[in-house]
Amino acid sequence: MRRTLLLAILLAGTSVPVAIAANPARDVLWVALQGCILAKKAADRTFPCLAVDLGDKQRPGTAIMRAPAQPTHTVIMPTDNVSGVEAPVLQGPDGIAYWRAALAARHYVSDALQDRLPIEAVGLEVNSVGGRSQDQLHIHLDCMLPSVMKALKLHGSAIEEAWAPFPVTFEGEQYVAMRVPADEVGRFNPFEALARVPGWQAKLHDASFAAVAASSDDPRGGMIVLAYRAPDASAEDLMDHSCRVIRNPRGI
Repeated sequence: MRRTLLLAILLAGTSVPVAIAANPARDVLWVALQGCILAKKAADRTFPCLAVDLGDKQRPGTAIMRAPAQPTHTVIMPTDNVSGVEAPVLQGPDGIAYWRAALAARHYVSDALQDRLPIEAVGLEVNSVGGRSQDQLHIHLDCMLPSVMKALKLHGSAIEEAWAPFPVTFEGEQYVAMRVPADEVGRFNPFEALARVPGWQAKLHDASFAAVAASSDDPRGGMIVLAYRAPDASAEDLMDHSCRVIRNPRGI
C-alpha cells in the first residue's frame, strides 16, 4: 500500500479504541477500518470508507476505501483482522470471498472515470509483506499501466491455466502468469493459486500478484494473473493510479 493511501487514512482520523501492534504505523488502516465498522453498526454510515458490508454466516465482511487525490485508486479489505497475502485463512473459502468482493467493487474505479474504462479493464493487486505499509489485507483496484495492457494483448493468448514464466519482464522483474477460465473466475482463489507456484508454498509472505481480464482479442477470455516473489514484491508497480490508459484506449 502506497504512502498516499496511508496519509489518507491518517487525515481521515478515528477515535475508536483498538489494540495497537508492535509497529503502530502498520496498523493505521486497521484503526481506520474500526471507525468504518462502528459507523455502520451505530448509524448505518460508513465514513471514512465508501462502503461497509458486515457479512453474515455465509461470507466474511468487507469494507471499501479510496485513496486521497487519486479518484480511481480504491482498496477493499476484510472487516476481520487478516494480516495479508501470507495469512493461512486465505487458503480457504475466505480467500474466494475476498476475491469475489474485489471483483464486485471494480465499478468504483470505472464509475470515477464515467465508464470511460470498461469494468473488465480494472486491475486487482495485493502486495507482499515487505512491499506493503499496512498489516491488514487490502486489495488494490485501479487502472493498469498501458505497457502492461499492451504486453498482455500481445502475449496473453499463450497463457495457460498452469503457472509459467511471462515472456516480458516488468521493471526488471520476472513474473509468472496463469489464466483463470471465464467459467471459473467466480470461484477462483488467487491466494491458494499462489501456493501452487513451485517453491512458493512456504514463502507467500514474499509474493505479490495482480489480475485483470484477458484482452478482448483473446478468444479464451477469463482473467490473467501475474505474480512474482521478492522481499519487497509489489505488483502494484503494474498499476497506473493516474489512469493514462483512458487517454488513448485504442493504443492498447
